Amino acid sequence: VKKQKMSVPANTEITVPVVVTGWLVWKIFIKLDGMLGIKTPGVGFALTLALITVVGFLGSNLLTRGLLAAVENTIERLPLVRLVYNATKDLIGAFVGEKKRFEAPVVVTLTADGAVRGLGFITQESMNALDTPGAPTSVAVYFPQSYAFAGWTFIVPASRVQRLDTSNSDFMAFVVSGGVTDFPKLR
Repeated sequence: VKKQKMSVPANTEITVPVVVTGWLVWKIFIKLDGMLGIKTPGVGFALTLALITVVGFLGSNLLTRGLLAAVENTIERLPLVRLVYNATKDLIGAFVGEKKRFEAPVVVTLTADGAVRGLGFITQESMNALDTPGAPTSVAVYFPQSYAFAGWTFIVPASRVQRLDTSNSDFMAFVVSGGVTDFPKLR
């Protein structure tokens, strides 16, 4: 008995992502408008973008840096708030800004025979504090999860890590998509 391969119509590959994206954007607009008490869809989103832009401008302005530093110092004194604030700040800083952390895409050999490998990013070049005397030097590698803002950090011997010379953003897109997108070109 031959198994028949089920095919998905080509228009479904376009329609479903467009509909899901449109629905999600609409929900965000409605949620922001509701939080701000605005009845016109999209105005809350526009105001939020304007607020983010103004805060960014003020944050880069010399006159307001002291005020922002005072707010940050206050946040640092509040235990639970500090935890959420620092985690969010570190996550955003890992992707954008001057101190991007996901700049070293790697393949990590996970088994002795090399048959199983993981894709990740070096986040710490040296883990001397955790290395045992005489053991190979270790590095910290972050393995992002597909379709999520989550992942695992493993300490692995540097000898099991192969650096890849490729676009960081294309590599992240490949990993986060679960390998569905094309593997980025190696330079």
